[in-house]
Amino acid sequence: MTKQELAKYIDHTVLKPEAPAATVKKLCAEAREYGFASVCVNPSYTALVHSELAGSGVLTCCVVGFPLGASTPEAKAFETTNAVENGAEEVDMVINVGAVKSGDWALVERDIAAVVNAAHPKAAVKVILETCLLTDEEKVRACEISKAVGADFVKTSTGFSAGGATVADIALMRKTVGPDVGVKASGGVRSYEDAMAMIEAGASRVGASAGIAIVEHAK
Repeated sequence: MTKQELAKYIDHTVLKPEAPAATVKKLCAEAREYGFASVCVNPSYTALVHSELAGSGVLTCCVVGFPLGASTPEAKAFETTNAVENGAEEVDMVINVGAVKSGDWALVERDIAAVVNAAHPKAAVKVILETCLLTDEEKVRACEISKAVGADFVKTSTGFSAGGATVADIALMRKTVGPDVGVKASGGVRSYEDAMAMIEAGASRVGASAGIAIVEHAK
């Protein structure tokens, strides 16, 4: 895989709460230079990123209900609507992990559907499962619901919990959603070897703050 091909897999990401605007602008300049898929930021930087990336072909991505996923479906829907108004073309929402662990699948479905309905057709939705907190059965059910309500991707992790992406989780998620839904590996993907292992397991997108280091190791 060439550097250019690998770059198209990567969401160039900064989600640290202390990140200043200068860091976000630098990220956007790097994304333009390398041709990354998107720049992923917290919602308050969405408009800035959209402005910085204008005409570049790099997508504006922001997180919703981040990092805990514990806000209401209505709050996540409002946050999504606001993000889209500010230029978000992709929205990475955190699933209600507590609802999953409670077996409240009706709430899980309503939660994801609220964001999908608020985002579509202007923005794609990635559903962050926080896989390190779930059983394999819960991961499968969450993937099935995400697909059923029209989410565009399922995603492993926020990077803010007890663990990140694993090859086993990517393979399980890909097997569950099939070929037509995206799978994003995020959390702890720091090297070229990490990224390639995720892609080979079925990831169609990789979220990383180390995007440049990853791409620079490509052929």
